[in-house]
Amino acid sequence: MKKKIITKLNLAVKTVITLKKSAGTQLNNFKIFLIFMSFVALFSSEMEAQSVDAWMTSGDKSSLIEQQTSTSFVSNPNPSSSTITIDEGTTYQTMDGFGWCFTEGSAEVISSLEPTQQGSLLTELFDTTSGIGSSVVRISIGASDLGSSDYSYDDLASGTDVNMTKFSLAGPDSLYLFPILKKILVINPNIKILATPWSAPRWMKSNNAWKGGSLQTQYYAAYAKYFVKYITAMQAQGIPIWAITPQNEPENPNNEPSLVMNSTEETNFINNNLGPAFTAAGIKTKIICFDHNCDHPDYPTYVCNNSTYVDGSAFHLYAGSISALTTVHDATSKNIYFTEQYTAASGDFSGDFSWHLQNVMLGAPNNWAKTAIEWNLATNESYGPHTPGGCSECLGAITINNSTSYTHNVSFYIVTQLSQFVKSGAVRISSVSTDGNLITGSFKNPDGSIILVVLNTGSIPVDFKVNYGLLSFTYSIPAVSAISFIWKSPTGIESKVSQPINSFPNPVKNSLTIDISDNGPFSVIITDLSGKILLEQPIFAVNNSVEIDMGNFINGFYLVELKGNSRNYIYKIVKN
Repeated sequence: MKKKIITKLNLAVKTVITLKKSAGTQLNNFKIFLIFMSFVALFSSEMEAQSVDAWMTSGDKSSLIEQQTSTSFVSNPNPSSSTITIDEGTTYQTMDGFGWCFTEGSAEVISSLEPTQQGSLLTELFDTTSGIGSSVVRISIGASDLGSSDYSYDDLASGTDVNMTKFSLAGPDSLYLFPILKKILVINPNIKILATPWSAPRWMKSNNAWKGGSLQTQYYAAYAKYFVKYITAMQAQGIPIWAITPQNEPENPNNEPSLVMNSTEETNFINNNLGPAFTAAGIKTKIICFDHNCDHPDYPTYVCNNSTYVDGSAFHLYAGSISALTTVHDATSKNIYFTEQYTAASGDFSGDFSWHLQNVMLGAPNNWAKTAIEWNLATNESYGPHTPGGCSECLGAITINNSTSYTHNVSFYIVTQLSQFVKSGAVRISSVSTDGNLITGSFKNPDGSIILVVLNTGSIPVDFKVNYGLLSFTYSIPAVSAISFIWKSPTGIESKVSQPINSFPNPVKNSLTIDISDNGPFSVIITDLSGKILLEQPIFAVNNSVEIDMGNFINGFYLVELKGNSRNYIYKIVKN
């Protein structure tokens, strides 16, 4: 394909030069530009064979992650009032992944499956080739409310254990959680594990109870040792902990178990105890603060801006607006994670699927989240196990019916709509929709493939057009449904000629001025249409503008690329 395109580009140059010589001054710069653009349309036709695959989940469940009819890019698609524009030159955060919370209760019910069914389920959930490739899980440090009992790793009948001499992983997690985690790591060795406590050991707390209470200041150092012991012991089990949060829902005293920790307390614990303890032990596990609702962005902002140990902040959405993630990101310049949202047993598939796609799976990444994690992975038919005060209506992504049967629930499809296509390491790129009912998210995978997820929140089908460079395709999406599109990003000269003309004088004479959205630094690379590099050097922007001297270049057509740390800009120019 590349040889064909270069041949056509050379033909464009020769044709314009010939016309220029024969017409003399009658062929002005604007006409030259129009001729060049007519050839660009020919070049773009080379990409029309590029196939776009589509996978849909519909609110009425008639399609459940079902492959649809493929389409292709064309130069002149049917017109549409609803348009989505993809710009892979505008990039945002790198994704760590999508997944679920894997509680002790989840592990317990999955452990009840016969080996063949259990292996099939884990492969479906975590295999990056033959499964949906979930790339992150959140586990509890000790008990969560969706476990069969309350426990920690240093429970005492009386007294204290500030040196953690009685610390032990023995108990429900060793029996259920750790064996399943090890199987998951065999299937996907690169999976990221986020660990969170619902409570400190009771003897450290102000009320000596599982529910509520706060961490007593005299036990801050002991609790930091508890985390170090945990991460070290898990590593010895072959289970690496990628990140921790100091406390699940630190403003919620009503869960069982739970612990209250305000922003000042969390900051002091991290700065004076947890962070230094990790450093002294050589632990590289990330510390992520908050891990609670979006209605109090001041809490994570305070912790992030007052601690050098904190990598970023984590959120749930049982209160507040998902836009709070952007508020905190912009106020702290630190990473953002979304770590929990449950679906209820009494919920409606269509409503839950649409709301969670819009607010969590798309809404969180579109507001800078590097992860989007739903709540419980698996429950039994009674929505358990759970603690006496734990959630009694939380519906797992999977229901384990008996030792040989399980059912996929709405949370499975919520996560799969992205996790099956958007891989760990993907970069979020720009997608803009002109239709308020079409919610979008777009990503570029490490292998170069482009993923566009479109959710129709409206009550009627929508025909829409997707613009990608100079090319487009059209598609139709049913009401309350989501489609994940995937296509390969073209490489080399094909990619460059498919970029849109940007707003600068074109044709140019001796100086090229380009307005950009940041100040770099950049490398500027100028090539001719055969791909030969004519200039490559560092360049800095001044007031979001770059000026390039073109005085030594002969008249003709060039590709100008600005390569930055976070963004690349590609332009087509005509020098005359």
